[in-house]
Amino acid sequence: MDVMRSVAADEARERLAAALASVARGDRKAFHDVYQRTSAKLYGICCRILGEGQDAEDALQEAYVNVWRRAERFDASRASPITWLAAIARNTAIDRLRARGNRSTAPIEEAFDLADPTPRADALIEEAGESARLYGCLGELGGQEAALIRTAFLEGASYPELAERAGEPLGTIKSRIRRGLMKLRDCLCR
Repeated sequence: MDVMRSVAADEARERLAAALASVARGDRKAFHDVYQRTSAKLYGICCRILGEGQDAEDALQEAYVNVWRRAERFDASRASPITWLAAIARNTAIDRLRARGNRSTAPIEEAFDLADPTPRADALIEEAGESARLYGCLGELGGQEAALIRTAFLEGASYPELAERAGEPLGTIKSRIRRGLMKLRDCLCR
């Protein structure tokens, strides 16, 4: 499940980065897409700094104006799209706060309540390493054992379904999977 969540997060990040690239070329539809995907989070950042209300809404609007103007500066190799957008919203809200002369902000620890639901970078790197090891070890198995394990554990097929698909007895399928799992365990423990 974590691998699927990681893949989904990567795909969402890539779609957002592509949308920002389109915004840099003046694509209004892409800008609307960026807004739809990120406005709730960015509004939360503005509210945390400015408190709820018109000031936070104005800061959010100003942040998106800045996104429109600066989209060509976004570099996916340097930051994730949501991090870049959050920095713009944060800086816009802080500028508004400074302009009104009121410096009562919430402690930085409260920002954890607004945490991005995607895994942290170190967790993604660790997951990617574990996934690479798993797929590498699956590659060392015999073709049929690896296919049975992939189908059973990654696609969710039951043993009886596998036996029916292969046209073999259920006991044979279970034995092959058990042998494959033991080899897989040995490989992963190296």
